[in-house]
Amino acid sequence: MSLSGYSKRAIIGGVISLAFIGLGTFMLGNLSGYEAKELIKSSLTGLNTLCNTIVLASATILALMLTLLGVSSGTNSKLKNDHYLHIMQIAKLDTAIFIASLLFFLMFNLPVTESENIPSNWFNVIYYVTIAVSAILSSALIVVVLMLYNTIINIIKIIGLGITDHPLIKNKEAD
Repeated sequence: MSLSGYSKRAIIGGVISLAFIGLGTFMLGNLSGYEAKELIKSSLTGLNTLCNTIVLASATILALMLTLLGVSSGTNSKLKNDHYLHIMQIAKLDTAIFIASLLFFLMFNLPVTESENIPSNWFNVIYYVTIAVSAILSSALIVVVLMLYNTIINIIKIIGLGITDHPLIKNKEAD
């Protein structure tokens, strides 16, 4: 399935947000194992909240997409398959984010900072992995929201504003 221009712009928005988060992490500099362990301890609550929020947001988005499908199919204008393929792309990405967030929520609840079997130099790796995971999940959710924004704008133009020459409307002559 190829990406539409709308999807490509949404992905660019996600990459830009990922770059900002990466820049913030880069500005922290190198950490010792003890510093990383302390940062993990202090950030685990926030990471759990972030994953929980992303799980809830992605589940809500999936449920609301059913309404979007109802509105799309109930319109007088016949929409092209591209519209439904775009919605399917959003649903697939959102489902992947839901699953990943739920799995990482469970992983972040493991008491790694309490374990005495983990060497202190591993905490640097664990810290940067948790930062990377949270950055990727957040950026992915931004991509989904931007893709939904584009879809909603198109539906508003077609249904609300009555634009009849929109690229997502099937031509009657082509049928």
